[in-house]
Amino acid sequence: MSAGSTFDPAGGPLLLDGALPEFGFSRLEYVPLAAAPPVAYEAARALDLLTLDSPLLNAAMLARGLPDRLRGRPVPTPPSMRVADLFDGAGDAWEDQPWVALGESPGRELVFGAVGKPWQASIEWRRVEPEEFASFDEAGWAKMAAAFVVHPYGTRRSLLTYEARTACTDPESTARFGQYWTLVSAGVGVVLRGTLRAIRAAAEERARTAWSDALSDR
Repeated sequence: MSAGSTFDPAGGPLLLDGALPEFGFSRLEYVPLAAAPPVAYEAARALDLLTLDSPLLNAAMLARGLPDRLRGRPVPTPPSMRVADLFDGAGDAWEDQPWVALGESPGRELVFGAVGKPWQASIEWRRVEPEEFASFDEAGWAKMAAAFVVHPYGTRRSLLTYEARTACTDPESTARFGQYWTLVSAGVGVVLRGTLRAIRAAAEERARTAWSDALSDR
């Protein structure tokens, strides 16, 4: 599947379309939340990815520590890997990671991406800086971009979407990724939905706490 600019009636074109407008593979999941959009957005931003089981993130963490493992040295595990730290440029956990922040529309959208060869048994990553991501076209790679987008849904509810897109840079890598995608697409959906459920739980807890505090102040 390929797409041009996606129009979102709640806020116009998506930043994700600027990062990766044309793509060959995608997965889109969503969940309604009993929390207002600002609460949902902050919950997504505060998400600690180390609390989730994500194959691509796990592979990136493994690749980061591989040289030390081969030398028999201990590899410290970072205490957290919050989405907010990626976008704020804070925290050592994101240092040397292939994932980079590609754009943020405060209160609405968070976009991040990476370049790699996920079809390999040991994934090879290529660090591409945010300003180079959209134009990167070196043959042999897959460009992966993902986004959390918060949509208003009624007066005090939200709809949170999590979309993952992949574009390959030449026909051979497209064919290789296509075979890989056939095997993992369903699993990717499970990971995306699990991530959304974690954000929903955090957002709804924040909303309940705020509501209780408001009632107690009356």
